[in-house]
Amino acid sequence: MFDVKKVRNDFPILKIKVNGKSLVYFDNAATSQKPQIVIDCIVDYYSNYNANIHRGVHTLSQEATNAYEEARIKIQKHFNAEKSHEIIFTSGTTHSINLVASGFTSILEKGDEIIVSALEHHSNIVPWQMLCERTGAVLKVIPISLQGELLMDEYDKLLSDRTKLVFVNHVSNALGTINPIKEIIDKAHLKGATVLIDGAQATPHIKPDVQNLDCDFYVCSAHKLCGPTGIGMLYGKEEWLNKLPPYQGGGEMIDKVTFEKTTYAGLPHKFEAGTPNISGGIAFGVALDYMNSIGLENIAAYEKELLDHATQKLLEIDGLVIYGPLENKAPVISFNIEGIHPFDIGTIIDKLGIAVRTGHHCAQPIMDFYKIPGTIRASFTFYNTKEEIDIFIEAVKRAKNMLL
Repeated sequence: MFDVKKVRNDFPILKIKVNGKSLVYFDNAATSQKPQIVIDCIVDYYSNYNANIHRGVHTLSQEATNAYEEARIKIQKHFNAEKSHEIIFTSGTTHSINLVASGFTSILEKGDEIIVSALEHHSNIVPWQMLCERTGAVLKVIPISLQGELLMDEYDKLLSDRTKLVFVNHVSNALGTINPIKEIIDKAHLKGATVLIDGAQATPHIKPDVQNLDCDFYVCSAHKLCGPTGIGMLYGKEEWLNKLPPYQGGGEMIDKVTFEKTTYAGLPHKFEAGTPNISGGIAFGVALDYMNSIGLENIAAYEKELLDHATQKLLEIDGLVIYGPLENKAPVISFNIEGIHPFDIGTIIDKLGIAVRTGHHCAQPIMDFYKIPGTIRASFTFYNTKEEIDIFIEAVKRAKNMLL
């Protein structure tokens, strides 16, 4: 049975006070809090076996290398990648996407087409715009409905023999929409297109099986999965990782260097130039261990209860509008109250110890679609409670009464 009280004891930050009030942390879509086991893992690395990896024969280097590579295997198994060298450590989702975009510079030709969705985070828009500028490729966009769902009939129309790349998020960070990525991937592959899935918002709630999905690339960040910041993952099918040129040059990613010619190392080191975030990589594996010990299915079921409770309570507030009001969505609620700027609500409830995100959430095209400046976004996770939601609801009502 899922025991939220027991879980909350694992997170030291949940005991702090903010502005004299107990912290209610509903900004989990931006970053998750870290359990003590992850914090201890980082301290343990720097306290007991801090050394550079892959290069030293001494004991500390070997210990650090083994722990780092064991984390890679944990990530491989969690996402069901076929081979561990298909897991590339990066600094996060943005780095992973840019790595792939850089690699396709030498592959795309003028007039080739790239498809993204209208639900994307800027990190899954801007790199592809830059790629189009470099190559002459054309960017096309899958539109959305007022409910915040992709219009799949329009996607079908956008696909053509010129479609080379398709990039969509698994879950919208701004609305919580869960996209039909398996259908998107299958249809793209029928046209011979390559697909990258941005899993930054999905992986805290869903356990993707990259072989079952048959995606060519899948990316995510550890910090949304109870891991540290500055570390993330690029999964790529071996055949594609071998096709793409290195993203950066330097130490670690080489086979042999002379002033006449350099040859590159094999996977995964080809894409991992320089000294990596060693403690972060090890802690990424520990964070996945922690979440798997609770069970992603248990997490998802509990978060659905939180989402339903919060949605019901919020809709009882007059003038409140939820964007993307879908039944099947991640535990994210993006809303506004008519006549009030979202920033004002966020500022007032912060004084009551409640952390939410306000603004465009790095998804300005979505805000433009709804013709709004931004939203108040409350995002829940498995260490939140219904009692916290009730405190949040009362705070929103109080802010509304102050501002209207």
